[in-house]
Amino acid sequence: MIIVLKPHTPPDQVEQVIAEVARLGYTPHAIRGAIQTVVAAIGDETTHHTLEALSALPQVQKVMAVQKRYKLVSRESHPAPTVIDVAGVPIGGSRIALMAGPCSVESEEQILQTARAVKAAGATILRGGAYKPRTSPYEFQGLGRDGLRLLDLARRETGLRIITEVLSENDVEAVAEVADILQIGARNAQNFQLLIAAARTGKPILLKRGMSERIEEWFLAAEYILSAGNPNVMLCERGIRTFETYTRNTLDLAAVAIAKKETHLPIIVDPSQGCGRADLVPALCAGAIAMGADGLIIEVHPNPAEAMSDGQQQISFDRFAALVPELGPILGAVGRTFL
Repeated sequence: MIIVLKPHTPPDQVEQVIAEVARLGYTPHAIRGAIQTVVAAIGDETTHHTLEALSALPQVQKVMAVQKRYKLVSRESHPAPTVIDVAGVPIGGSRIALMAGPCSVESEEQILQTARAVKAAGATILRGGAYKPRTSPYEFQGLGRDGLRLLDLARRETGLRIITEVLSENDVEAVAEVADILQIGARNAQNFQLLIAAARTGKPILLKRGMSERIEEWFLAAEYILSAGNPNVMLCERGIRTFETYTRNTLDLAAVAIAKKETHLPIIVDPSQGCGRADLVPALCAGAIAMGADGLIIEVHPNPAEAMSDGQQQISFDRFAALVPELGPILGAVGRTFL
């Protein structure tokens, strides 16, 4: 890190900062200018005390990091893009993963019907919420353990891999027994104990961006998972909350480009949550692919008008089947294909 001192700081106060840097386990190197002095602190922040607290000293103007705070997530530590193996299905690389299914698992007929339809249209991973975080306590909260049983039934019949959300540390083990990918939703994006518990299962994790989360905070949340020993992390852009009311959320496609540049992790886009409108899903899918996304996670329902949660953003079987070939020209333009 670099500690920038205020102009004309007296020599004794400069020495005080140098001594404090050394006391905290770093090697200080002072760069003295005619007006201002800068102290470079050489050392590993992962094993030493952070130097940000030095900004409390009256002679310190600011403390700046030289390296990324998200060391394991950053391309500086892992230049090559990561490809994650989800029970034989690769996420990342030249092919784009297609995840699809209902917002909530509602019944055996609904999830099996959906699994068959999305597989026929090209999906390799079935999404579906067994546990649902809802804003109101009176809204449908999911089927819980029975929903997990139905997802497992759908996998055994269709061979699709399963992604479903885990809401609580208490449910991690049960969800991990069924899911091939554990989803951490926007409301839990910075629930660090849940992130660590999910990481310890060893299962691939899809980490959604929090609805008001800065990009660096998103990367640092992923850092919790990697630092707990689980390298199989996918970042998911699912829209953020802005002042705009025309859509439910604002899908931040710029974050996709930033994540591809700054990190080595696969990036998935959720166009359904990203805008909250089924009619905009196809356009957002095209934009996501053009921006370099490694996968799409799309909400599909046999009858969206009768869905028990978020029917307005789920597309029908026919619309999903038509969507896949429509995206062909975009895939060709960026030199990629669906799995």
